Amino acid sequence: MDINALSEAEAREMLELMELEAKMVAENKLADYKPYKKQMEFHRAGGDDGTRERLLMAGNQLGKTVAGSFEAAMHLTGIYPDWWDGVRFRDATSGWAASITAQGTRDTVQRLLLGPPGNWGTGAIPKAQLIDIKRASGGVPDCVDTITVKHTSGGVSRLTFKTYDQGRERWQGETLNFVWMDEEPPMALYTEALTRTNATGGLAWLTFTPLLGMSDVVRRFSIEKQAGTHI
Repeated sequence: MDINALSEAEAREMLELMELEAKMVAENKLADYKPYKKQMEFHRAGGDDGTRERLLMAGNQLGKTVAGSFEAAMHLTGIYPDWWDGVRFRDATSGWAASITAQGTRDTVQRLLLGPPGNWGTGAIPKAQLIDIKRASGGVPDCVDTITVKHTSGGVSRLTFKTYDQGRERWQGETLNFVWMDEEPPMALYTEALTRTNATGGLAWLTFTPLLGMSDVVRRFSIEKQAGTHI
């Protein structure tokens, strides 16, 4: 349609509709998530066969964190695409998402889950599902501490953002359905995170580029095969 052939009122109405459509797409990216092959393998590896631990390891800017964020969004909301054949949480969930520092967590996992500051609701979690966003006190600007999310069961899911530099003691005590760690953690912190999911039989997944070489975490997945799937 030639917008120049429309009356001023018609053109204005069409532009408003186009802006509304773009806004709806931006605020519901989960609906359009289509993983590429390696991301799909990673998601499918977390199926109902008891595979609790997964590692998506690849180079920079290859979609590792994107895959991690959309999986977290699915488990928080209970909204799963038709192609999904991994674990489905039928009830509201409790989880953690973490990276090395507060700034790193803000700029990676938080940004991909919520969108940038000032545009929260444009990340992997649909804006319509967000109930509350609690900012972290002090420290790095625009960091979020905890969010609550509508789950399709009618319950309320909860996600807390964590950092590795908080230390192991700050990672104790919680019972969780899942933990997502973006960037490679120390082994002691990873085992502590995994322990948080033991009571629920929950999930732990990692997404990182192996900058530390053959570390204990990489060895656990790729050589010793103590853990679950390495993609």
